[in-house]
Amino acid sequence: MLDYHIPMSSASSGRQRLAFFGGSFDPPHLGHVAVANAARQALQLDRVLFAPVGLQPLKPTGASAGFEDRVAMTRLAIANHPGLDISLADAPRPSSAVPNFTFDTLTTLRETLPKESQLFLLLGADSFRTLRHWHRAAELPFLANLIVASRPKEDLGDLSVILPPSVAIEPLPGQPNQYRLTGNGGELSQLTILPDLHYDISGTQLRNQIHGEAGNPPLLDPAVLEYIHQHHLYE
Repeated sequence: MLDYHIPMSSASSGRQRLAFFGGSFDPPHLGHVAVANAARQALQLDRVLFAPVGLQPLKPTGASAGFEDRVAMTRLAIANHPGLDISLADAPRPSSAVPNFTFDTLTTLRETLPKESQLFLLLGADSFRTLRHWHRAAELPFLANLIVASRPKEDLGDLSVILPPSVAIEPLPGQPNQYRLTGNGGELSQLTILPDLHYDISGTQLRNQIHGEAGNPPLLDPAVLEYIHQHHLYE
């Protein structure tokens, strides 16, 4: 059985810069790890917390693999990457039909951190584009600074259209790809765009490699691929 606590013991003292990286991780692939490592280096993060989600509100059909399998695969995927850790903050709710809202998870997570810690929310560009539809979207940027990973030559367009209407955005002078966010009540936060990250991996590509087609480059950590085969996932 999994212990559904938020593993914060190593952050119990001192100033920490932590990024929450939620998702299905169904399965976790090398693109996810590359994005996390890039964010950690670019923003000098102490840790990136990979948080497999119980049930995503915008994906009501759920994941293919069960939560415990996705947690196990994620542990394997990040095992050899210092500063990347697992978090069970987005574990399934007591009622499996209740979705995991990022607002609730970040609120709980902040309560476990030392007051001087800085919390970031790491998103892929596709997730970021749906931000307006998230639960309590206008408040999310002020629970955690936003980090958005974008693909090579990807144009996110007018960022003010992606953000909730009540969130104002302006570029930070002399800091490319960094923006100041301001809420209706004067709340402040920051948005950082990480450009040119090669993380676009399709489900078809993953399935092909899982089912034995040689991939160049490989998309899954060998330990994750072995786990998938041992547990007969995605068949």
